[in-house]
Order: sequence, then structure tokens, then C-alpha cells
Amino acid sequence: MASYSVNKRAVAQARRLIETRQYVLESDWGDVQPSADDENAFLASHSWDAYAEWHLGLTEGATEETKSRYGFVSGDFRRVHRTGLIACQYRAAEWRHKEIELAAHELLQLLDKTSA
Repeated sequence: MASYSVNKRAVAQARRLIETRQYVLESDWGDVQPSADDENAFLASHSWDAYAEWHLGLTEGATEETKSRYGFVSGDFRRVHRTGLIACQYRAAEWRHKEIELAAHELLQLLDKTSA
């Protein structure tokens, strides 16, 4: 199983998006999470740094500027999705990536507080 570290830049971006109300509260994450084609289209017009800011996890040992370097996507490349954060928290808890689980949890709490 891969090891991950928290992508602090992605957490900061998610915070900014939440604080500026650029989020979706209700969505079916299975339908709206970025597909491989969505990722490729984003990368065609954005940098790897911009791509990284949508992923709460960095895969330890993976080569920079490859998709395998980034995990735990939390939005659709425009907005943070509440269901995306829930998916990140759940997957991180399931795979015992505690730091990412807690980062996703804190972002989810901020989103819920901001949207209340």
C-alpha cells in the first residue's frame, strides 16, 4: 500500500475555496469526481502545481509531475465538493492514512460551519 503525506498547498487552497464560498454542498461524488479525461483536459491548460492543489495527498516516492504522485482529490477543478471531502476522509480512514483523514475532517468541519 502506498504511503501519503498531506499536501499542505492543497489544504490551503481548499480552505481558500471554502472561505470564498466556492463549493458544492450536494453532489453525487461518483458522478462528478474528475475522470482521467477530466484530469488530462485540466493538465492541458494548467500546470502540475495547479493540478496538485486539488489533491490532499502526495504519494511518497512517486515521481514529480505524474498523476500517481497525487491522491485524494477533493473537487472538480473548479470547486470543492462536500462529498469529495467525505470521500477523502473515508478512504484515508479505511487505508489508515491518519494525517490525510484529519486534514479532510478539518476541511469538512470548516465547510459545514461556513455553509451553515
